[in-house]
Amino acid sequence: MSEELDPNTRGPAREGVIHPEVRAPNDESERGPNGQRLQHAEAASKPIRADAPREPQPRGARIKGNRPVDQAEAAERFLAAPLHQKAHDERLWDVRKKRDTAAHGIPEWEELREIASQIKAHTLTHLDQYLAQFEAAAKANGVHVHWAEDGAAHNRIVLDILRKHGAKSLVKSKSMLTEECGFRHFMAANGIDIIETDLGERIQQLDDEEPSHVVMPAVHKTRLDVADVFARTLGTDPDNDDAHYLAESQRETTRPLILKADAGLTGCNFAIAETGTVVTCTNEGNADLSGNVPPLQIHSIGIEKIVPKVEHLGVFIRLLSRSALGSPITQYTSHFKGPRAGTEMHMVLVDNGRSERLGMEEFWTSLKCIRCGACMNTCPVYRRSGGLSYGATYSGPIGLIIDPTFNKRKYSTLPFSSTMNGSCTNVCPVKINIHEQIFAWRKVLAEEHQIPLLKQGMMKAAGAVLSRPAAYRAAIGAADSALRVLPRFAVYNPANTWGKKREMPHAPRQSFHAWYRQNRMKKEPEA
Repeated sequence: MSEELDPNTRGPAREGVIHPEVRAPNDESERGPNGQRLQHAEAASKPIRADAPREPQPRGARIKGNRPVDQAEAAERFLAAPLHQKAHDERLWDVRKKRDTAAHGIPEWEELREIASQIKAHTLTHLDQYLAQFEAAAKANGVHVHWAEDGAAHNRIVLDILRKHGAKSLVKSKSMLTEECGFRHFMAANGIDIIETDLGERIQQLDDEEPSHVVMPAVHKTRLDVADVFARTLGTDPDNDDAHYLAESQRETTRPLILKADAGLTGCNFAIAETGTVVTCTNEGNADLSGNVPPLQIHSIGIEKIVPKVEHLGVFIRLLSRSALGSPITQYTSHFKGPRAGTEMHMVLVDNGRSERLGMEEFWTSLKCIRCGACMNTCPVYRRSGGLSYGATYSGPIGLIIDPTFNKRKYSTLPFSSTMNGSCTNVCPVKINIHEQIFAWRKVLAEEHQIPLLKQGMMKAAGAVLSRPAAYRAAIGAADSALRVLPRFAVYNPANTWGKKREMPHAPRQSFHAWYRQNRMKKEPEA
């Protein structure tokens, strides 16, 4: 392989050299055995070409300590980058359509959703029992089991394990839990070299950004952005944005780091109480490499990932990838049960606010989430504003109901970043009532005065009008009349946020109430 990688340089020794078997076909899309273009999965998405000049990638929300995240400001910057906004919107809607195709291809789809929801509800309401069962089974398999009450405890436990083994480098697969814990930054501060093995996560790591999506961490980036990042960090050709060239360049520079790593860490999609097994689902096989190559193996597990039995796993496996990417199954569904001969395996069960959320009457069902990202792919706000605009580990609809459980003040603005259209609930594979919980969070935040005074005043005024039918009809009539006669500058100004980035609808000549009273409330002629 010396032809592809010069050990004395940071990148490919000769521009554009890649393995012939992964060289892109003319239309750059994957094909099946019959030669037909595949119609599922992210890899089959149509390339998005843009004729406009190159533009810088918009960065995420500006975090200012514990102050409320200004998602709207970050969204404005994303909307002001038309190439990125268009690519992001189209790519995610393409994946959403693939999800629909996959779902409609299974007659029992809605039955699977209902069963999955019931399994999750049962497990969460008996979580203490299943966690104890999982711990006992894992220990019987020769696994060291640890408990972490929060993210800081998780990080300390893993650091202690690494130091006891003299480990200086760790390769890890994608794990939203470790992102939630600030794991990579903590380890870097303590002299441990962390290497992300998931392609999207690696891109984000090299660009010093957090993931913007739970399944596709770098979906907000264009290939030009990735070419810039790799040229700066891996020494690749900055003018070559071919996806195959970029992917293999990352592969060739990361594989040696995997082979030399002292330890490996994976996340967990499902943890089976019956067998003490951790199950990870990937499309790149990176969890297999992280879990099987180094002599020290660590798994970070959110306590809500427990499922009772192996027989229940099949329900979630059928739902997960179809919901996430529209593909029938992930390329790799890996089961980690016990250490290999001569190696050591550790599992860290992490709470980090989950027990507290379990006690929240209106919000505990958010723990059913299997991190498929379907709600993000369908959300019009997320698709047009980018995941980094939320300033939190979890973005999109699921983030709106999870993030305030971590910090009500910091994430108090997020539940208002929704059109409340309910599409997120409709696509959720475990039937979380996401849009209803978003509304419930708005109520909680208003009652606890976690929203700006101006918004509180506006909501109080709106409530007074909406609770009185006569006042509501009078206000609607006045607004319709005003819209028909006011000059444009009086309607489209900073005070009218509904007029930003879109045209106001034409005012109807007659309200529905007036029409109904005129046409449907006439006295019926006597018989």
